[in-house]
Amino acid sequence: MELSCKSEYALLALLELAAQFNCGEPLQIRQIAKRQEIPDRYLEQLLATLRRSGIVRSQRGAKGGYLLTREPWKITLLEIVSCIEGLDKRQAEVNSAPRTVEGNVVLDIWQEAREASETILKSYTLQDLADRRDAQRQLDLMYYI
Repeated sequence: MELSCKSEYALLALLELAAQFNCGEPLQIRQIAKRQEIPDRYLEQLLATLRRSGIVRSQRGAKGGYLLTREPWKITLLEIVSCIEGLDKRQAEVNSAPRTVEGNVVLDIWQEAREASETILKSYTLQDLADRRDAQRQLDLMYYI
């Protein structure tokens, strides 16, 4: 199991939006892209996908940008990764393929691993990521003092 670049960039962008959640100010793509070193065009596509799934919303105008649609503690990592990776669609494709006995054995173990990873991703929220980031920043500051 591997974290794709798409999912990593989406999580980084959403962490930026989570940091702004309480002040209610939208962030523009170029602000997020600069802070997290994500290519603008790629980020634009990711945010469009997240918007279609109802995780973020866009606000037009001079002070426009993107905002989370819900509180960061109500958005699970499973929801984000599923949105970006299209996990439901991939699962349907695997289940429809004809298999051998060996293929069934491999698929059973893979399914077990997938369910375990989904359980973990479901147990963490965007707020949990933000809290860990803040704790790590504090540790880094203390180390340099």
